[in-house]
Amino acid sequence: MDGTRSQEAVRPTDLDVDLHVLAQRRELRRWPVPLLAAIAVGGAIGACARYGASLLWSTLPGSFPWTTLAVNTAGCAAIGLLMVVITEVRAVHPLVRPFLGTGVLGGFTTFSTYAVDAERLLDTGRAGLALAYLALTVTLALGAVWAAAVATRQVMGRRTR
Repeated sequence: MDGTRSQEAVRPTDLDVDLHVLAQRRELRRWPVPLLAAIAVGGAIGACARYGASLLWSTLPGSFPWTTLAVNTAGCAAIGLLMVVITEVRAVHPLVRPFLGTGVLGGFTTFSTYAVDAERLLDTGRAGLALAYLALTVTLALGAVWAAAVATRQVMGRRTR
């Protein structure tokens, strides 16, 4: 060893924290209870909203899981919009991102149900539909984040001019 610390030793747990910026390093020293509470409350709200969507638009066993696809796509679009607004447009309270992004939208989107839905399609002998669902969900989710971020930047750019 040459006495220098490895990159792993100085890597932040919150990847948007630049350890070279003193104000951002302080973010890592905060007591985590408010952060965890914000995420937990937001997650409960998001999970309840997702459950409500599944009650309103139920999917029959063995059929295409449209509700999960719609929830994940809408949630990813909301994440794209949120991230542009809170990182590029306006300063917000430090708990807004964990509450809305990780909590509400993380609880609303459901990639665990996505995996279970694909497994159920496979179990009913619908491998082609399962593969289409897997590919379509990833494509729409990533596309929704990108499209929402681009659209939000365009709208916000027009407002500031």
